[in-house]
Amino acid sequence: MPKYVLNPETLLYEEKREFKYLKHVKIAVAVLAAAGFVFLYFWLWTSVLHWDLPKTGILKRQAALWEAKMEVLEGRLDLYDRTLTGIEQRDDEVYRSIYGLGSIPEEVKNSGLGGLNRYAEIDRLGTNSSLGWSVRWLDNLTKRVYIRSKALDEVGQLAREAGDMISCVPSVPPLVPDPTKVHLSSGFGYRTDPVYGGGENHGGQDFATSSGMPVYATGDGVVVQAEFKSNGYGNQIVIDHGYGYQTRYAHLSVISVVSGMKVKRGELIGNVGSTGKSTGPHLHYEVVYRGNRVNPMNYMDFKMPVDEFRSMTEQRSEDSPVGKRSSTTELLRRSRRNTDG
Repeated sequence: MPKYVLNPETLLYEEKREFKYLKHVKIAVAVLAAAGFVFLYFWLWTSVLHWDLPKTGILKRQAALWEAKMEVLEGRLDLYDRTLTGIEQRDDEVYRSIYGLGSIPEEVKNSGLGGLNRYAEIDRLGTNSSLGWSVRWLDNLTKRVYIRSKALDEVGQLAREAGDMISCVPSVPPLVPDPTKVHLSSGFGYRTDPVYGGGENHGGQDFATSSGMPVYATGDGVVVQAEFKSNGYGNQIVIDHGYGYQTRYAHLSVISVVSGMKVKRGELIGNVGSTGKSTGPHLHYEVVYRGNRVNPMNYMDFKMPVDEFRSMTEQRSEDSPVGKRSSTTELLRRSRRNTDG
């Protein structure tokens, strides 16, 4: 509908002609003005006043809350890590050492969890994210706890069998401790080689005595080696006592046991001789603990009363079939029985 206005000169109402798109121009100007106002508002809010937008503020508060929770989690993980490290040290240095157990293999300690893509989803957050780092830490603790629980189960089983361990540790002399018949001719450690001369590390204890002197097991165990040789150790016996202990009896004239046979402390196993690399009748005796030869004198009291020692060996002789009948047939029979059992 046309719009009419009064013309003051003619005093007549005349039709007012306006620009055809003036209305659209006004709307466009209004929109631009509003947009400029909004832009100015955000610019003043963020750049001048340095305030966060409402949604940004909410997200920052939520992020701060989660960061606080992650710090608490990391603090607990650190406490658990230090506690577990203490348990691992006691297990390795005390418990496993007491019972002669070797250390846990490195390949077991370093074994992984899961597959290659276990952390693929978390890695998308960034390799330095607190969440990814904490998840890996937690998995590592889980693995270590599992490994250590199995190791302590093994220690616990041995602790329940501690009475057996006492009887297995080689803690008595291998010969009758009679100083009128036996004397210590060569100790553990560095010495001059009696055959070739020159220095050598002597890994055992030599007991000089007459040929044929009875030799006894110094602890309960299983014969793992009983061989006749003309060189080196000569005729020798090796007994595995378990708990990390082995003993060697060398240069024997007679071997009264066979490989695989179970023996008791104080049981007759052979007789002194001078076989192999030897300059005269003597017993070369070794104690091996966890693969290392150690001083045998640290495990025995050579001043043990002779009557007490003989009482022990006589009791073993009464209990042992070998003491009554030391034939080859009897030795083989006992070997088969121990193997089957």
